[in-house]
Amino acid sequence: MSNIAARIYADLKGDKAIWAVMVLLGIFSILAVYSASATWLLAYKRDGNTEFYLFKHAGILAVGFLLAYLGHLLHYMKYNKWSPVLLVISVPLLVLTIFYGVEINDARRWISIPYTGLTFQPSDLAKLALILYVARSLTSKQEYIKDFNSAFLPIIMPVLIICSLIAPADLSTAILLFVTCLFMMFVGRVSLQYIGLLLFLGVVAFALLYALGDIYPDFVRSATWVRRLRDFVENPNDVHQQVIQAKMAIANGEWFGLGPGNSIQRNFLYASHSDFIYAIIVEEYGIIGGAFLIFLYVFLLFRVTRMVTKSPKAFGAMVAMGLSMLLVIQAFVNIAVAVNLVPVTGLTLPMISQGGTSIVFTCISFGIILSVSKYIDASS
Repeated sequence: MSNIAARIYADLKGDKAIWAVMVLLGIFSILAVYSASATWLLAYKRDGNTEFYLFKHAGILAVGFLLAYLGHLLHYMKYNKWSPVLLVISVPLLVLTIFYGVEINDARRWISIPYTGLTFQPSDLAKLALILYVARSLTSKQEYIKDFNSAFLPIIMPVLIICSLIAPADLSTAILLFVTCLFMMFVGRVSLQYIGLLLFLGVVAFALLYALGDIYPDFVRSATWVRRLRDFVENPNDVHQQVIQAKMAIANGEWFGLGPGNSIQRNFLYASHSDFIYAIIVEEYGIIGGAFLIFLYVFLLFRVTRMVTKSPKAFGAMVAMGLSMLLVIQAFVNIAVAVNLVPVTGLTLPMISQGGTSIVFTCISFGIILSVSKYIDASS
């Protein structure tokens, strides 16, 4: 068995520390999802068979890890070539989701895959496609981007289009992606006036979407945005019921937690296996466990930052930094919701929360980052 493990380890190329982060997050995910899904509500749906969620989630993770492995085998410059195609595919899928998407929990974010009974969340594909495309556009010219034509059409317009199509059903994801693209533009030495232009146009697009929400409430969830923000600002200590339950779970955990599988609040926290899974982790593994999870995300960002300083090609550096920033910011926002620092968003905890499309595309992102690290190591 040790020989097999050694052989697998030897076949894994790229930054071993990033591989370790992905594996540790996967282990955390299986333990937390299995515990969080062992509630009376979910068990009732499956006649008490909570193992169903364990095997389903483990299967999705296995597929994700396989895709990460296959993705890291490819040279990362292949993603450069594929990025325009992925972006073009994303646009009609997002439009289709707005008008014909499957509605779950009052949000139309998924489309049904015919004859399979499965659903697919196009925004996850769009996030990956846009990060790749922006990295491609920023690095197509090595000089300082200060010309209007080199900044507006290839960078600003795609960001506005994709984020505007995601926002009607998932504003938090749209803002997350928008902020990540702004960061990439700053790192890519885009003139500040064009970064400011994108920020201004983003505010204008949000205002238009908000106005459309009054006219077409079935398509734009502006009423939900306002309600959550008002509840957070006006009643900071009496907010969303899920936040109250999450705070109780965190308080129960204290320093060392109640132990794996011993969560109490999972029976009262509706999204304990998805949006609020961090609260269950802290309840079972304590502040120590919660801090270790935060450390994994911070360490991932540190390793990528250290790695990209040695990247021989600008695209590799830009795409690795963009994808890692997207994952880490999303993780911090999810954790901030659980501790009531920001309004409820609906963002999952990357690589941890239960979810099919989210897990798969997070693993693909890891695969691309590892591809960059592999070729950097080879050239060092």
